[in-house]
Amino acid sequence: MKDIRADFPMLKKYPKIIYFDNACTALKPQSVIDAVVGYYTEFGACGGRSSHQLARKTNNKLDESREKVAKFVNADPEGLVWTRNATESLNLVASSFDFSQKRKVVTTVMEHHSVLLPFMKLRDQGKIDLEILPCDEYGEVSMEKWSSAVDNECALIVTNSWNNTTGGENNISELSKLVHDNGGLICVDGAQGVPHHKTDLKGENIDFLCFSGHKMLGPTGIGALAMRKEDIPKLKPFIVGGGTVMKTSTEQAESATDQTRFEAGIQHYAGIIGFAAACDYLSDYGMENVEKLERTFANAIVSSIVNAGATVYGKHNRAGAVCSFNFKGGKPHDVALMLDKENIALRSGFFCAQPGLEAIGAASGAVRASAYIYNTLDEVKKFSEALEKVSILYG
Repeated sequence: MKDIRADFPMLKKYPKIIYFDNACTALKPQSVIDAVVGYYTEFGACGGRSSHQLARKTNNKLDESREKVAKFVNADPEGLVWTRNATESLNLVASSFDFSQKRKVVTTVMEHHSVLLPFMKLRDQGKIDLEILPCDEYGEVSMEKWSSAVDNECALIVTNSWNNTTGGENNISELSKLVHDNGGLICVDGAQGVPHHKTDLKGENIDFLCFSGHKMLGPTGIGALAMRKEDIPKLKPFIVGGGTVMKTSTEQAESATDQTRFEAGIQHYAGIIGFAAACDYLSDYGMENVEKLERTFANAIVSSIVNAGATVYGKHNRAGAVCSFNFKGGKPHDVALMLDKENIALRSGFFCAQPGLEAIGAASGAVRASAYIYNTLDEVKKFSEALEKVSILYG
């Protein structure tokens, strides 16, 4: 496999920086940047509105992009809705789902705020009954806990495919079977999972899949909600405007019946095209290669942290190269700044997952190192050496 680092302009611009903040956002290859710029230099028109030649070119490119992004997660293009990010996708499901027949929603303490907050809001408004499952010391929720909570009163379960603090992985196929056997549906937060392992909406029997472009080499400000096209009418539009209706009068409006009912106004066309280019890049690289590399990095990074005497949160053997840790007596932000002086870019804090971090013992937050396909084992070695320097202060 070729050395892909040359594909990423930021790595050329900052050759000394080790970018270990990929769980927050990933760097962009030149092909994605070119695709974004290409919209403004080659197309430039509105999609789905005008009929002139530039608009037709834009429409064709947007249709092609929808097909590529849908194919990446094995979904039908007709079931893919453009959003700003995974957060908006999750809010769309929460705001649009019909809870009139069943009110129960089950999730876990280990979810991102983008899962917890929309459903906590519905709970506080008296619209749903929310059950938040506790985790064990490793941040994992057992199938026994899920099975005891998911019954025939459950309308929806919401959880992540990959955890953004521990690198843990959920068995989505098993969870989807559990909830479907009880007459409910499953919404998956794929913000971390989709970029790092092969995701199969149809094969895993996912009802609603939420993910973002920027974590998987794509532009910021673009995400998607994927679902079966027959499920689209089950969700009420939560934002309306241009492009969301079939016909309108001052007396009433007739909503579109396809995914455009959720895509109000002018869309982020450049971002959509860049999103598709990111899917092309990852498809060419091979998601099986991404998964293999992730496990290699995960093992190496965890070993580096443990050898430096820090505490690693979650199980040491993990699927993804997302590793949160703390030095005893060290403040997470202080440790992150010390590592930044060693040219290692990573994140500190609660990672928008404060209840989960507190549940696994990181009451003041943690430091998080996360690798992706352009990182190297040599960088992990330098990270290990930097950790040894930091550890001297907390020995």
